[in-house]
Amino acid sequence: MLKAFREFAMKGSVMDLAVGVIIGASFGKIVNSLVNDVMMPVLGLGLGHVNFAQRFLALSGGPYASLEAAKGAGAPVLAYGLFINTIIEFLIVAFAIFLVVKQINRLKAPAPAPAPPATKACPFCTSAIAVAATRCPHCTSQV
Repeated sequence: MLKAFREFAMKGSVMDLAVGVIIGASFGKIVNSLVNDVMMPVLGLGLGHVNFAQRFLALSGGPYASLEAAKGAGAPVLAYGLFINTIIEFLIVAFAIFLVVKQINRLKAPAPAPAPPATKACPFCTSAIAVAATRCPHCTSQV
């Protein structure tokens, strides 16, 4: 059983998947940093010094200085600022994947054009006849 598992794990597609997961996790960290450390501060500055990571609504109604303070007190919170950050992260990842797939598709060889049909249907008996035929060999009609 271990031998069969080792053979399965060493197949090219499984190794490619493992490499893809590792690179994807690293790319996720990069995107997370891009959103939280670069984009959101600029967006927050443009919207009047808003820190989206600290935007929340305490469902218990109590006043809390920060999201961490509300969570530390055990208050239920609606952290819509973090949700906005996550949406932006998703859009960046989706756009990056779109660009990668588009480039991969561009690098692929174009599919060969389909060969022209060698036969056509007789308009009278619907039998298959050669494209160059002028008379149907089955019903002898002029085509």
